[in-house]
This record gives sequence, C-alpha cells and structure tokens, in this order.
Amino acid sequence: MKYALIVAGGKGLRMGADIPKQFLPVGGKPVLMHTLEAFHAYDPDMQIILVLPRSQQNYWKQLCREYHFSLSHIIADGGETRFHSVKNGLALVKTSGFVGVHDGVRPFVSQEVISRCYDLVVEKKAVIPVTDVVETVRHLERGRSITVSRDDYKLVQTPQVFDADLLKEAYRQPYASCFTDDASVVEAFGVPVFLTNGNRENIKITTSFDLKIAAVLIDSCSI
Repeated sequence: MKYALIVAGGKGLRMGADIPKQFLPVGGKPVLMHTLEAFHAYDPDMQIILVLPRSQQNYWKQLCREYHFSLSHIIADGGETRFHSVKNGLALVKTSGFVGVHDGVRPFVSQEVISRCYDLVVEKKAVIPVTDVVETVRHLERGRSITVSRDDYKLVQTPQVFDADLLKEAYRQPYASCFTDDASVVEAFGVPVFLTNGNRENIKITTSFDLKIAAVLIDSCSI
C-alpha cells in the first residue's frame, strides 16, 4: 500500500498574508490542491493523508466546496511541531507499505521524482530527493567565515519516502529539536537514507517572492 502524508501546518507569517500560505491561490486554486493532485496523478489508488491544524480544517473544507475539489483524502490533526504533525498522520497508516511525507506548499514536485522515490524505497527503505548547491557557501564559526566546498552539500526536498513500518518505529523516539525533517528522525533511529535527484522547480512556497515564482512556474509545469 502506498501513502502520501501531506503536512500543511503553515501560518503564513513570512508570507505576510491574511490566510495560511497553503491556501493562497496559484493558477486558479489553492496551492494545497495542486499538491494533493500531484500525488493522485502519480497513483490514483494511493491513500492521501492531509495533516492540518484543527483551526484550519473547517476553512479547508469550505475551500473544497468552493472549488469543487473532490479528490479523496483523510485529515489528521496537526501537532505542536512538524514532528508531532507527522506522528499524528502516521497514526492513520494502518497497513504495511510505503509512506511519502511531503510539504503541502511544494506543489511543483515532478511526477518523475515522485515515481523514482517510491520505486527506490522498495529496496532502499529510506529515500529523499536532493538538488545540488549552485551558489558559493560560507561556514560561520567563532566570528569569522570561510568558504567551503559546495560539492559537499545538498539541498533537501520532499517527498521523503520510507518503509511504513520503519517510519512508524522511528517516530516512537522522543522528540528532539534536531529533528528538522523525516530523514533526520530515521537517521537518529540508526537507519541511513538514500539520496536521489530532485527537481529544481520543487520549491517550498514560503515567502511572497516564492509566490511570484510559483505564478511563473504554473505556466510551464504540468500540475
């Protein structure tokens, strides 16, 4: 069984908008709807679990009615942190299989990347998409900075895809502030993650500038 666990708990503070960023319209409908559609297009039979704060769930249902959005999904309550939100979503994963955890505000993930992550996870158990660092990187230490090799670093994207039983076991660990994504939780559990190529269009819409980029991408990406 394949699952897509879409985490959408943003408040839109950095966006400066009146509504959370995942609900802002891009290409004629909310960002979050594009994101769910990307996974449904990959596999119409996969179970989509949407993690939303309780305070946003009624508004989401209102948007679904307004936009006639009927794509099948179930809703889990968001938690205090991303870690707790994912843990709540995993409680709805009832069978063995594979779980892809994805940011709700990454609507431009390519079908190729989704497919490759779910294909690789059968053997690798833990797969994350990454892209190269293209700008010069400097490391700050003790009041000074030095240039470091960008070849030694990667930028991490989602979906991060795992064996479902492995991910549920990893999320039984106590929360730690170093858990910035699912890969960090799984690595703390003692399991290495496999890196695969992501797609550069797979941006995380966080600021108003990102929203402008999204408006351009919507014309060139099939989402």
